Amino acid sequence: MFARIGGAGTGKAVVAMQLNSANVIVDHTWLWRADHGSAGVGWTANTAQNGLVVNGANVTIYGLFVEHFQQYQVLWNANGGRVFFYQSEIPYDPPNQASWRSSASVNGWASYKVADSVTTHEAFGLGIYAVFTNPGVSLTRAVEVPNTPNVKFHHLITVNISNNGGISNVINNVGGATAPGVVQNTPKVTDFP
Repeated sequence: MFARIGGAGTGKAVVAMQLNSANVIVDHTWLWRADHGSAGVGWTANTAQNGLVVNGANVTIYGLFVEHFQQYQVLWNANGGRVFFYQSEIPYDPPNQASWRSSASVNGWASYKVADSVTTHEAFGLGIYAVFTNPGVSLTRAVEVPNTPNVKFHHLITVNISNNGGISNVINNVGGATAPGVVQNTPKVTDFP
């Protein structure tokens, strides 16, 4: 499945794809909000909060690509979820840090968010990239999950490909920071918790 908000012309959405059914299998999905290019692109022109919201239990996804949304790229609200390979670029275009915070003490919105109420979830092979076009913007954590033993993540990496900003932690407060302009600085977490 492919969904694109903006890019060829101005478009707006709240969520690109929402799964409310249980026991769903999804194979290869690319959900994309345009934040670079020449047509229908801009922080206030083509707005979209989330790429994927999962409300159904026992959803399994193979090959999940979610990029450039203005809040959580993925928001997982149900138990039993499993993801095999996740690639994400957080939005390039937040104009400044004040306009891109999930709370007063958290810069940006995690790319992959598992809701605090979730008790079982597992994901394998996640890569999350920052390419900020404006200075002074950063992300506190690439992945945000509840600290519970049955919410498990394996083989995560973060990368910063610009000279602006960066990502402070890979998952929750673990993994270390990327540095602006240093592609070789790619913090990794093998297993969490």
